[in-house]
Amino acid sequence: MSEPSAHRPDIAYIPTPTDAVDAMLELAQVSAQDVLYDLGCGDGRLLIRAATRWGTRGVGIDIDPTCIQQTRRNAQVAGVAHLISLQQGNLYDSDVAAATVVALYLLPHLNARLCPRLVQQLRPGARIVSHQFDMGDWEPDEILLLPTSEEESVIYLWKIR
Repeated sequence: MSEPSAHRPDIAYIPTPTDAVDAMLELAQVSAQDVLYDLGCGDGRLLIRAATRWGTRGVGIDIDPTCIQQTRRNAQVAGVAHLISLQQGNLYDSDVAAATVVALYLLPHLNARLCPRLVQQLRPGARIVSHQFDMGDWEPDEILLLPTSEEESVIYLWKIR
């Protein structure tokens, strides 16, 4: 992996609503056997929820050192720091081959930019779950609408074949 980039994030951090976090993890059928990568992990809420609910091991990648520090603190407070590792760096340069589930909350053009890397690195059976935004021409395996969300949410799921 390359050295952490000094450039600014491609997208501002916007927290995923709690109900969308739960829906993403449930749609991806996350379990204790999974390794969940959260690309642009923000405050770590997705990783922490998966770790506390299912004992899922997680890897958070974020270019913003403040987000990495916040995730580390949040994981310690939740008692799941031993299940979560963090990497400060550019998610487009990151190795995600160990992931069985990848979580995204990025803008459509950023998802499209990331898509070839995911398809190249992930093994068959791996799942990609995205809040709000699709992957362009790549048709999702499932789409879930959350009309009762804090904000109306769409969750997309792709499976690597």
